[in-house]
Amino acid sequence: MPSVIGFESTPNPNAVKVLLDGPMAASPRSYREPPAEGCTDALAVALYAIDGVRVVLIHHEFVTVGKAPEAKWPAIKRKAKAAIQAYEEPATDG
Repeated sequence: MPSVIGFESTPNPNAVKVLLDGPMAASPRSYREPPAEGCTDALAVALYAIDGVRVVLIHHEFVTVGKAPEAKWPAIKRKAKAAIQAYEEPATDG
């Protein structure tokens, strides 16, 4: 499982790129709203459980988190880091 090595600002003040020390996902995926009940994407579910998170992009080498304008970054970054570092990509058959 990758470790978070930092956060990088984006042109959007309500989005941050989470930098990782290794690969995160076998294939990219994005969510512009919370995953539906029963979603099997445990990382997306964990990130959306963070108060203020509105957008999630999970890429092979990074994760981008978007927040509501009124939400504050310190708590979101702390909780996103914990969720990402606790995540393990499911094994694929093949």
